Amino acid sequence: MNQTIDYYFAPQSPWAYLGHARLAAMAQASNARVRVLPADFGKVFAVSGGLPLAKRAPQRQAYRLRELARFRDFLQLPLNVEPRYFPVAADDAARLIIAVDLHEGGAAAMRLSASVFSAVWVQQRDIASAGTLAELLSECDLPAERLAQSGSPTVQERYDANTRVAIEAGVFGTPSYCVDGEIFWGQDRLDFLERWLHSGQADFS
Repeated sequence: MNQTIDYYFAPQSPWAYLGHARLAAMAQASNARVRVLPADFGKVFAVSGGLPLAKRAPQRQAYRLRELARFRDFLQLPLNVEPRYFPVAADDAARLIIAVDLHEGGAAAMRLSASVFSAVWVQQRDIASAGTLAELLSECDLPAERLAQSGSPTVQERYDANTRVAIEAGVFGTPSYCVDGEIFWGQDRLDFLERWLHSGQADFS
């Protein structure tokens, strides 16, 4: 039976960006379905004890920059560790991804998500701007009307539901990949996710 990966993330997350292409390739190789579930991690953090970046201790903020550089170099991916538009509000981008998922399906939502990540971390574009989001739709060959539709009550309800289900599942950080009730938090846990997809267990013993 094909497996389903519940993919919880925030569209401005560098860690989600670093793992996104590998997740897509892994799912394809395993014939697994990815459910694209952007969530409001401000609300997730409120119940899980997480802190937004600006409220973290200076030592943690400094180490985060070092780790981003390490993973960028190790994975050989382009990434500006301190991009021009960050921190950035990403709710509108999340709702746009949801609108595309509702109309075009998961593969298109994955493609748009990749473009949103790249806009922040590679191209240094403002994903809080409606103009940028419209450009990303065009670049992904997706209908322009999805931008207006992303403001609909239906999309907001889905965004709220994603957030609620993430909290109920025990998710506390972005990205999180959930399969069969197992949570794999962070792009550096993708090896364990791959192990689970192939064998149903996450350890390497």
